Amino acid sequence: MASMLRQTLRNRWFILSVHVGLWLLLYLAVAGLGGKTPDYHSSATYSPPPQIPAPIGKLENLFSLSQFSGPLGGSNLFSPFFTSYFVPPPSPAPPPAPTTKKVEVTYQGFYQSGEGPKHAIVRVAEAYVDAVVGSSVAMNVFVAEASMQSLLLTNLSAQTNLLPLNIKKEIEVPIK
Repeated sequence: MASMLRQTLRNRWFILSVHVGLWLLLYLAVAGLGGKTPDYHSSATYSPPPQIPAPIGKLENLFSLSQFSGPLGGSNLFSPFFTSYFVPPPSPAPPPAPTTKKVEVTYQGFYQSGEGPKHAIVRVAEAYVDAVVGSSVAMNVFVAEASMQSLLLTNLSAQTNLLPLNIKKEIEVPIK
């Protein structure tokens, strides 16, 4: 195929016809082919016809003070934009202050020297209390009896609490 193309390009009649065609195109381009050049010249400017102005004579009545004589409705009425949707519900009344508190009490044992009274060792919260039988351990809580295995506590209303040895127990005492 490459040899056929080479043979065609080397043919004298082919080269001569291409050469004549190019000269013909050049002549036709120079002669103008019978066409004419565009008509370029300055033209008159175009202005649209004037528009009819807006009727502003009637606008004076729209903004006159006689139109705004006073409020249309009462000033104490609800606004149409008023809503109670975003108002939080009323909070409940605070609970009454507690009158008692719970205290952890642990009976640690007792000791007695000679013929003296028994001394009970009691851990109240984080403090150790050395209380004689009949004395106060915490506010309005008294030691009623101390033995090897248990401690009996009582209060002014004759309620008793039995505390086993080395076992934590919660008791209620009044707040000062």
